[in-house]
Amino acid sequence: MDATTVLADVSGSLAAVGYGLAAIGPAIGVGIVVGKTIEGVARQPELAGRLQVLMWIGIAFTEALAFIGIAAGFIFGF
Repeated sequence: MDATTVLADVSGSLAAVGYGLAAIGPAIGVGIVVGKTIEGVARQPELAGRLQVLMWIGIAFTEALAFIGIAAGFIFGF
């Protein structure tokens, strides 16, 4: 095992750890979006349908950050 192989293994591991850390942000974001939607429905039950639609849009945009993170890992890390 030479130095180049060890360096490649370490950089691959760092990319996996980096994406794992980057996935924390969207996870927290989805939690906040869902929590605030539940709060809104509890305050205004008649707006539940409209708030649910907005919640799904917010989740989609938040999850897009995770997809950008994994794409950046493939583009720049490998």
